[in-house]
Amino acid sequence: MNSTVAGPDGKLRCGWCSASPDFFDYHDKEWGFPVDDDIRLFEKICLEGFQSGLSWRTILAKRNNFRAAFAGFDFNKVAQFNEVDIERLLRDKGIVRHRGKIEAVINNAKMAQDLVSREGSLAAYFWSFEPDENSLPEPQTVSTSEASVALSKALKKQGWKFVGPTTVYAFMQAMGLVNDHSSGCALREKVEKARKRFKRPG
Repeated sequence: MNSTVAGPDGKLRCGWCSASPDFFDYHDKEWGFPVDDDIRLFEKICLEGFQSGLSWRTILAKRNNFRAAFAGFDFNKVAQFNEVDIERLLRDKGIVRHRGKIEAVINNAKMAQDLVSREGSLAAYFWSFEPDENSLPEPQTVSTSEASVALSKALKKQGWKFVGPTTVYAFMQAMGLVNDHSSGCALREKVEKARKRFKRPG
């Protein structure tokens, strides 16, 4: 899938952008740029869990609804959610109403609190799994990696849910732990420069 498509400005973008016009803005402004904000990291790993079995187009279209429903993905607030909140969320037509995934977000919020108490931040922990660039395959040719398998196993061992290696790899791609923009993509060099300037947490 290391393909490209012309963007609105005529410059090449990753081929997956052709699936929806909305993808170009997300691709150009967010995907692959390094993130060290715990709330954004928690949001993304939760949304990747919701995407399981669905398309990112569906989740992206509902992202603001998810944010409103889950207290802006502030895991300290979400960790306090109870059965009343679960029933409220199951009635919310603006999100994906899947009990298992909803319960996983609440569970993972509690796991995030525990992780922060041990590691100092989610960012410090997640970025400790950043792979060596020399070990990476060609962009967008795999759906998992050695690093995503390792992080997935580590999170599952701690009690996190809906964090399989494919979900975790998509999270790592989006949050800049790897630069997986296609080799011909106009954003690849920009993301690489951002990653070089980025101060790793921890």
